[in-house]
Amino acid sequence: MDNEQNQNKDARIIDVDLQNEMRKSFLDYSMSVIVSRALPDVRDGLKPVHRRILYTMNQIGLDPSKPYHKCADTVGQVLGSYHPHGDASVYDAMVRLAQDFSMRYMLVDGHGNFGSVDGDPPAAYRYTEARMSKISLEMLTDIEKNTVDFMSNYDDRLKEPTVLPSRFPNLLVNGSSGIAVGMATEIPPHNLGETIDAVCTLIDNPDAELAEIMECMPGPDFPTGGIIMGRSGIRAAYATGRGKITVRAKTEIIEAKNGRYKIIVTELPYKVNKARLIENIADLVKDKRIEGISNIEDHSDRKGMHIEIDIKRDASPQIVLNQLFSYTQLQTTFGAIMLSIVDGEPKILSLKEMLQCYIEFQAEVIRRRTDFDLKKARDRAHILEGLKIALDFIDEVIKIIRNSKDTASAKAGLMERFGLDDVQAQAIVQMRLGQLTNMEQTKIEDEIAALHAKIEEYLEILASESRQLEIVKEEIMQIRNKYADPRRTEICAVSGEVDIEDLIPQEECVLTLTQFGYVKRLSADTYKIQRRGGRGVSGMSRREEDIAAEMFVINSHDYVLFFTDKGRVYRLKCYEVPEGSRQSKGVNIANLLPISPDEKVTSMIRVPEFDEEKYLVMVTRQGIIKRIELNAYNTSRKGGLIALELNEGDKLAWVRMTDGNSQVIIATKKGMAIRFNETDIRAMGRQARGVKAMALKEGDCVVGMSVVRDGGLVLTVSETGYGRLSSPDDYRVQSRGGKGLTNYHTEKYGDVAAIKVVNLDDDIIIISEEGIIIRIAAESIRVCARPSKGVTVMKVNGNDKVVTIARVPHIDGEDDESAESEDNAENGESSETVAEEASENNEGETSESTKENTKE
Repeated sequence: MDNEQNQNKDARIIDVDLQNEMRKSFLDYSMSVIVSRALPDVRDGLKPVHRRILYTMNQIGLDPSKPYHKCADTVGQVLGSYHPHGDASVYDAMVRLAQDFSMRYMLVDGHGNFGSVDGDPPAAYRYTEARMSKISLEMLTDIEKNTVDFMSNYDDRLKEPTVLPSRFPNLLVNGSSGIAVGMATEIPPHNLGETIDAVCTLIDNPDAELAEIMECMPGPDFPTGGIIMGRSGIRAAYATGRGKITVRAKTEIIEAKNGRYKIIVTELPYKVNKARLIENIADLVKDKRIEGISNIEDHSDRKGMHIEIDIKRDASPQIVLNQLFSYTQLQTTFGAIMLSIVDGEPKILSLKEMLQCYIEFQAEVIRRRTDFDLKKARDRAHILEGLKIALDFIDEVIKIIRNSKDTASAKAGLMERFGLDDVQAQAIVQMRLGQLTNMEQTKIEDEIAALHAKIEEYLEILASESRQLEIVKEEIMQIRNKYADPRRTEICAVSGEVDIEDLIPQEECVLTLTQFGYVKRLSADTYKIQRRGGRGVSGMSRREEDIAAEMFVINSHDYVLFFTDKGRVYRLKCYEVPEGSRQSKGVNIANLLPISPDEKVTSMIRVPEFDEEKYLVMVTRQGIIKRIELNAYNTSRKGGLIALELNEGDKLAWVRMTDGNSQVIIATKKGMAIRFNETDIRAMGRQARGVKAMALKEGDCVVGMSVVRDGGLVLTVSETGYGRLSSPDDYRVQSRGGKGLTNYHTEKYGDVAAIKVVNLDDDIIIISEEGIIIRIAAESIRVCARPSKGVTVMKVNGNDKVVTIARVPHIDGEDDESAESEDNAENGESSETVAEEASENNEGETSESTKENTKE
């Protein structure tokens, strides 16, 4: 007996290899986690928990037209019906679907505390309420028409969808993130309108290249906004499925009333915790890793984000901002991994492959929906055919039914007499007496005709793949028209990228720099041609007393050199200057260049290319002049270069581009002027100090420098408001370094404020120390001999005096008096015509710099 039991026991023992068993069990577990928990499906972009939440809310009728419903009840329904896991997993997933800082287009409309960008947790589900959002209805459209497969739930009691119809590409639109076993996904969100445009492009041209798709869909669009730095990471992610996308906070450096600078943060990179970020900045200041910050304040509210970072008086705001980008999450890297479930297996896809998978799925949805509608139409037509027969022989039908002992025998009699099937006979037996009228018979005949037309249309759709794709395109465009919104995340060009030049269109732009250091780029089309006598258009809105000091037409791919009064030069591509609207004031130059708070840009030079035959001529306040080949500044160093060494107390004030054989005129405050050939100055090295331009008397300084050009006249304006035009021939050519000629009798009429070479068809803007601005036509100023007093160009009162002038294009059709009153009213805004200024500056001359002692 014992032997028999031992034999039975041995028969139940199976020898297995432990290593193989562990491998098999772990692989089964891994695939379960990958497919059933952590990774989204490429078709609807949802993980199973999100899909079950939306399907449950749809089942219990929580659509946007219904009142909000307790989240506790919804979570309980999901757990009891479809999701055999903890309630935390369901509620956390539901909360994310309702967060506007997590989802680009929220799929759940939440009511209550659903967390914040500061990392605050949501309230417990017994306190919060939710319902479906309007756009989430598009995820479930036509699900009742057998458009997707269903499977049994965990206890085989109910059926749940394996995927939602998803009538918009949710995987790309809202993105996804998840960590599975041995793999992870990180798909960035995108703009709905741009993504749908890309879908339509691929439907129209299945062979479209990535560049063509990226014209519609340039990059991710994060719900929190921010700025994507460069396009190379985007291109890598779209082409290969993997890429590093650098995202930077949206910041602006502004000048406060006390003369100090502030960094204003209005948008953060995606998934950055604001409270933790501020705490991190405070720790860096405390540890003295960043020393230029005096205070941090968070003024964010429901209207938007607003963090103010105060900069110390002696610190450079741009340098502090660069340190913040380096050390904090004001700049982060989004590691895109385009991994999703394709046909039950995880796969990394390119952007085109992801779009193709979605298009194929939508074509399948259309086919299955059409199949469903076709079957329904055929069934209805079949019944109506039977009813029509009954109405044609109504007397005989009534007789058969009346003589039958029960419904079954009546049906059998009808089927035998008229050749009907069971469904048709049942419909006839159940027909109401009211349907025996002639009107009802006509209605049946019309409905049969309409059904046959629909059946033909359905058959045509099923037979034509192009027709299916056309329907996909039509329906997805309806969603675009209904839900598309503007892009939130800006994509900023970054110089140095391999393909950056190819991605930015070449176009003519107008670049403007104001005397207080605000710069902006506009499309040249903004300044449209008007008929003579027009009023022009407003050039920009800006702070009081500010005027446009530099303005020229430039190609978006040209270089721009910025020279500061500290003797440094910085180089940017034109496209790196942010584009502004016509009326915007632009951005402070401190946002673009690492200049110190007491450093000001005095000249802006357009450089189409670094030509060896071009030169730069620089003049300082103390009368030092330097001539250097343009090629010497052909460098990409972000920190700038030394343009020239300055003596103590001296400042670089004027820089001009020349052809190597030009003549320059330099004037001083005490009424002297000198004209000489630039060849009198030898070409020097980049760090050279320069040579003496003219001998200055004690207490004298240079107030202006211009390049002589054909047709130009020398405008001299005194601090007391007198001005005159003189021919350049009145200034005979001398040798460099001399005392020059008498330009103005300053002991009688006041010190010279500025000089400038102008044309008679220019306008002149004059600004006083107290901020009074006047605009007059150059032709209204008298042409006089060199030492003359001239005419009154501006009335100055009391201790006020003229400090600077600027030359701008002329506005036709206004007399001097009206121009003066308008300029006083509008603070000297420039006109819309820039052609004259553009052609002149294209030859290498820029507008004059502003006077140093202008009051702000």
